[in-house]
Amino acid sequence: MKPVIAFLACLICIQLFACNKSNEITGSINDTSNTGSMKLKITVGGNTFYATVYNNATATTFKAKLPLTINMKELNGNEKYFDLADNLPANASNTGTVQAGELMLYGSNTLVLFYKTFSTSYNYTRLARIDNPSRLAAALGSADTTVKFELE
Repeated sequence: MKPVIAFLACLICIQLFACNKSNEITGSINDTSNTGSMKLKITVGGNTFYATVYNNATATTFKAKLPLTINMKELNGNEKYFDLADNLPANASNTGTVQAGELMLYGSNTLVLFYKTFSTSYNYTRLARIDNPSRLAAALGSADTTVKFELE
């Protein structure tokens, strides 16, 4: 009788562990999955770009601050950044490769718009991704520039 009880206890533990793992995986996917319905309009000079906003607490808090017109500073020949006055809730992770057109948060208050693809060891929290970033690098140029973010 004891082996049967031990066997059933093991099965229950395995089932509980599998349920917890399933929820963790689903939760992490949902944190960065695109909402599909919320678009961010990004204007640089006379150029307009549309980005799909990620579904996470950071993006939700960022959207509440919009519209926002800021002077973004050039950095490293691949990104523009701006230090926000307030911290946003961050859930940073290593992306490995940053894609052109990604809008991310570095730390808890540095907004970063990437215009070139490159490998990185830094951690970022994803906010949005420009749907068609092909003209982004040319629009942003190599100097500091004014960028407007608003909900579409």
